[in-house]
Amino acid sequence: MKAIILGGGLMGTATAFFLARRGHRVTLIERRQIGAGATVASFGNIRRSGRYLPQMPLANRSLALWNRLARMLNQDVEFRATGHLRLIFDSHGLEKMRQFRADAMDWGLTLQELDPGDIRRRFPGLGPEAIAASFSPQDGSANPRLIAAAFARAAVQNGAALVERASVERISETAQGFHVATPNQTYSGDVLVNCAGGWGPDIARVFGEEVPCRLAGPQMAVTEPLPHRIHPVVGVWARDHGAYLRQVERGNVVFGGAVARSKPDRNGFARVDAAGLRTQLQAVVRLVPALRGVAVIRQWSGCEGYISDMLPVIGPSATTPGLFHAFGFCGHGFQLGPGVGDAMAELISTGDCVTPLAPFHISRFAA
Repeated sequence: MKAIILGGGLMGTATAFFLARRGHRVTLIERRQIGAGATVASFGNIRRSGRYLPQMPLANRSLALWNRLARMLNQDVEFRATGHLRLIFDSHGLEKMRQFRADAMDWGLTLQELDPGDIRRRFPGLGPEAIAASFSPQDGSANPRLIAAAFARAAVQNGAALVERASVERISETAQGFHVATPNQTYSGDVLVNCAGGWGPDIARVFGEEVPCRLAGPQMAVTEPLPHRIHPVVGVWARDHGAYLRQVERGNVVFGGAVARSKPDRNGFARVDAAGLRTQLQAVVRLVPALRGVAVIRQWSGCEGYISDMLPVIGPSATTPGLFHAFGFCGHGFQLGPGVGDAMAELISTGDCVTPLAPFHISRFAA
């Protein structure tokens, strides 16, 4: 089987790797550079708490792969199971966490509930005003700047072909399969996999499938290197755009959240709102007061597709045999990436998938 994958982010490169590993001929086409879109702008969170519960089997499948990726890809992508701590500052957050905790047990996730004494004892200096917290010890983070390139490199080692800086000019379907025309060449395949992120709806539309989606970008920043004292990924159970942060091994603290998502320009570049940094820092200091007064050395954003129901589109096309979709991850796809690639390869190869994907099928927008 010959497969064409459109989009060289985490979803596309992971799918390319797992398909090539199964012995299929794969061509991955990326309009810019591998991993240079939403993936590289990601926070790098490996988080299961707070997810849409029917997504949990996919998240669990992905977590198992994160634990094996260094060996599978022959590269350290800096996955660290440091745990994920979500602080709670009000009764609404506590109620929300406890309900999720109770519901998630049936989906294979066990959350520890911590009281203020537990927080001070286990995570001194974090959330001194918090009334409670949840902790997921098996979760953590990885490096968004390494992961797509690592998957792409491993895919090539398994026989895949990568085509970078190639915009798609035309997509067509014939009795012989799919044809994708770029400025320099036309590629043909039996299967077409749409992993084009925020531009995924444009590809779906070619085949008569409409997906309500908008482009937006999270606003991220990083501090100067500091003594390493923040072990887990830190977030918050909140009504609004809660802040989140993690400290990388080099000592820098990466943080995001607390402000509205930026609006990309017509070329797909999302620019940060410098005025929002003050709001972000106020939220971050509430999580870690010791960060007050540190220097912020860089801000960035990236273009992501946000679907109207805040769930991705994953699975086969509803109109076109041989077409598959995996796009629109709404800012929470990083953790899912390896699992999505593996599940898509299984689905494309066998026609079925042991991990339930029905809640993410594109047919939910048919009406």
